[in-house]
Amino acid sequence: MLVLLSGVSGAGKDTIKKELMRRMENVESLPSYTDRPPRNNDIPGVTYHFVTTQEFETMIHNGELYEYSVHHEHYYGTSKKLLNEKIQNGKIIVKDIEVNGVENLLKLLKDDVKIVTIFLRVPKAILQSRLEQRIDKPSIKEIQLRLNRFDFEESKIGMYDYVIKNNNLEKTVNIIMEIIKNEYALTEEEF
Repeated sequence: MLVLLSGVSGAGKDTIKKELMRRMENVESLPSYTDRPPRNNDIPGVTYHFVTTQEFETMIHNGELYEYSVHHEHYYGTSKKLLNEKIQNGKIIVKDIEVNGVENLLKLLKDDVKIVTIFLRVPKAILQSRLEQRIDKPSIKEIQLRLNRFDFEESKIGMYDYVIKNNNLEKTVNIIMEIIKNEYALTEEEF
């Protein structure tokens, strides 16, 4: 089962993903590939697979990605090989991904893989505050770039199975854990 977790930058996707992996058995992350430079708190292979722009473009050319996009001026994409390996191993995969990536993965995989989509909502003012308080201290330009995507990403909410207001981490994690348990149980009954 593939759980796609979306929301604007600063909505809490990475924090929630880490909590799900810590609290639930059989839940793993599927880090995207990116050409953006690692931040201080990034762990290569865990938060992202970091490659050069040339390496990323070679992956595109060789058809190694299910989907990719340019997001905040950097490439991000989902490896076919890594996703297929995790699915074949029976893992519940939690992937934080932007809205275009969700749309692409749904088109490509919805008939072959159980996909659950969850959008995390955060009020714009709280989002701005979270971005400004990040450990990696994004520039004013980067914060504005991320805030400018807010309305676009919110406009895509209709394609999600679940929309959750993320204003309380513990409550949000508990809700998502229940969603995963219930959806996984439905998957088991289908086969």
